[in-house]
Parts: sequence; structure tokens; C-alpha cells
Amino acid sequence: MGVIRTVRNYFFYCGIEKDEYNAIKKDAYVSNFYVWRALHILMVIIFAFLFLSTLFNGLLESNRLFYLCALAYSMLACISFFIFRKDSLAAQLIIYLSISFLFLFACFITQNKPDIPAATFIVFLLVAPMFMIDKPFFMAIELCCASAIFLIWMRAIKPHDVWQMDMVNVVIFTVIGIFLNIVANSVRIREFILRRQIDIQKDTDDLTGLNNKGALSRKINVILNDGSTKNAVMMVLDVDRFKSINDNYGHDVGDDVIGKLGRFLGKRFTDDAIVGRFGGDEFIVFIKDTCDISEAHDIASGIIEGTSDITLPDDRQRFSVSIGIALYRGLEKDYSDIFKKADKALYRSKADPGKKICFYEQDM
Repeated sequence: MGVIRTVRNYFFYCGIEKDEYNAIKKDAYVSNFYVWRALHILMVIIFAFLFLSTLFNGLLESNRLFYLCALAYSMLACISFFIFRKDSLAAQLIIYLSISFLFLFACFITQNKPDIPAATFIVFLLVAPMFMIDKPFFMAIELCCASAIFLIWMRAIKPHDVWQMDMVNVVIFTVIGIFLNIVANSVRIREFILRRQIDIQKDTDDLTGLNNKGALSRKINVILNDGSTKNAVMMVLDVDRFKSINDNYGHDVGDDVIGKLGRFLGKRFTDDAIVGRFGGDEFIVFIKDTCDISEAHDIASGIIEGTSDITLPDDRQRFSVSIGIALYRGLEKDYSDIFKKADKALYRSKADPGKKICFYEQDM
């Protein structure tokens, strides 16, 4: 069963487990997008040159219509890469369509010289799989179908002895192409995994496992600048009397309190919210697609109520947090602008011991 699972993973998930592959699949799609957008621009240049050559070279005149069609397709495919999203399935389908088109081009090239064994088609069998990061199973289907069509097509055109030589070469190099695709995919996918692990380590606060300050600012800025989010809520919260906790019980207890608070916030909020430790005992919660004051107040009240279960060594001391809230309505373009507002509200809250939640107001 271990061998079967390994083979399955290499053919369907580039040598890793399904969950790992799904986690970095979009990274692979984005990589394909940039590589094949550049290749399509190159295709436009090559086919434009070949088409223009037919106007001045009589030997190429018979291919003029084909080069014109190839140029038109390349231009349309190239334009599509400036329309579709980088990680979209549509962009992936365009890439597979272009690979099929290149194999078709190789068939036409071979047809022009039927007495010579195929060379261009063999080259494409080896080269095309190296530029595509996806489940090797799909590329195996692509190569097998292209090879079958090529052999059926050439059987009617080429002398029998030349066709037999092509058949042997095509079968061998189809297998080699599939193998190269599996190797290339597994190597590149592991690069994405390593890069993802490095990014996670770079963006993660060691004490809480939440986003650190750098990750918070970057992720919130992405939302503020993408134009799709028109309203949101930023909450800045910190631990009441945290210096006293450190002084009375020691920094180990202080770190334990911060860790418990971070784990509570991490469990309470879903992926739709950006949660992290800004520094010290200060945390940020950024919630998209809401600016309702009553809803924000309920969420903040839930945080205060939930964190009250965090215990201190002295049972007579109660753990509590204060929260400052700023509403985002599409005006700020940098996270620091809205953070300053929420931070002012936090200090107003801490100035009044009986007021644990405070909203930013223009007169602050």
C-alpha cells in the first residue's frame, strides 16, 4: 500500500500529500501564469516573424495561412493573460490549450517533410512538461493524447519505415516527458512548500502563533488598497495592568498570559478576520465587511467576557482587557491611519477604569 500511495502522490500531488498540495496550489498557478505569459509574448514575436517571412520568401509562402492563424491565436492568448486572474482556473486552461496548439504546430512542421523523422514534435514532448506546474496526471493525459493524434495523423502521410521510427521515438519520449514532468513538478512544489514555511515563520509571532506586526500591517494594507472592501472594524486591545502582572508574578507568568490571550483570539476569529500581536501586550483584530457599531460592540464584549476566564496566580486578581475600536469606511489607505484612531480609543478606554470598550470619535 505504501508503494501505491507514493505513486499516487507523485502522479496527482507532485510527490506530497493532498492537503499540502492544496495549500500551495495557487502559488503554482501564479508561477505558471508568469512563465506562460512571457512564453506567449515570445510566441507572438516568433509567429509574427514567420508570417512576415512568408511575404518575402517563396519557400515559406505555403505556410502563410497557418502562421497567420498561429499569430492570431498567440495574440488572443496573450491578451487573455492580462484579463484573467493569476491564480484562476481559466488561465490554467489557456496554458493547456497553448500546449496543445504547439503540438499541433509540430504536426504541421512534420507534415511538410514527411520523409524525415519527426524532430520538432519530439522536442516539444521533452520541453513543454518542464514549463508546467500542475498535477502530473494532467500532463500525462496531454502528452499521451498529443502523441496518439500525431501517430494517427502521420500514419497516413509518412512512409511506413519513417513512421515506424517515429512511433518508437514518440513512445519513448512520451514516457520520458511524463517522467521529466513528475520530477520537475516535485522539485518546484517543494520549493513552494519551503518558501511558504519561511513566510509563515517570518510572519508568525513566536509567543502566540498569531500574525506579528509586519504581517498585520502588510495584510491589512492589502485589504485597504484592493478596493473591494468598503467597510471594516479595527480593534486594538491590551491587557489591563500588564506591567503589574510582570512585576508581581514574573515575566514567565506575563508571557503565559499573552500566550493564552493569543490562543483565545486565534480560536475565536475565523479566516475572515486578521488577528495578531502588535507588540508587548497589544493585539489587533481587523474584521472585514462590517462597520455596524452595535455588532462591533457585541464582538468586543464577547472578547472581554471570554478572556475573563484567563487566570492569574492570585485568585483575588481578575484578568481583563481594554479595547479601542475604529470603523473603516473606505477612506484610509494605510493601516497606520486607522490604527492610530483605534489606539486613541484604547487609551480613552484605559483612562476610564469602568469603560472597557471605547469607539474612536472625531474629537479625540
